[in-house]
Amino acid sequence: MNDDYCLLMRRDLSQPLPAEPWPATFSLEPYRPELAEAVHGLMHLGYQDGGGRVPDLDSWRQYFESDAEYDPQLCLVARDNEGVAGVVQCWTSAYIKDLVVHPRARGQGLGRALLLQAFELFRQRREAFVDLRVLEDNQPARGLYESVGMQVVRREQVPHAPL
Repeated sequence: MNDDYCLLMRRDLSQPLPAEPWPATFSLEPYRPELAEAVHGLMHLGYQDGGGRVPDLDSWRQYFESDAEYDPQLCLVARDNEGVAGVVQCWTSAYIKDLVVHPRARGQGLGRALLLQAFELFRQRREAFVDLRVLEDNQPARGLYESVGMQVVRREQVPHAPL
């Protein structure tokens, strides 16, 4: 896998959003500190296949909840009868930092629904567009993002932490 490059993708929020119903088997709520352990576990699971890593729970929580761009209303958590099934974590700068769907919930439209909910939140905040970054070789994610109207803005080298 070539993880040396990522793509900055953008969705113009002046364009109409698809009118799609929320998947019936999932409920949606904003992030709450009580959900930190479950959300962190899902993030960890989502990054197991490469493309990033998640620090330990306490470090992640401290970083996440104290970030200047943090707003719990911009972190949406989807749940089903088994617990947290998906999360979209956004920053106040109209940036989608993370989108993760549990393997048991994939293929049910949850990732798409979470993206559309995030777009609507940013539209309500009068943002002109929303951005995210995706690894260049992550074809499934790129396909999802393109299906909701996101377009590549530029290709960037992924900064790597020193060894």
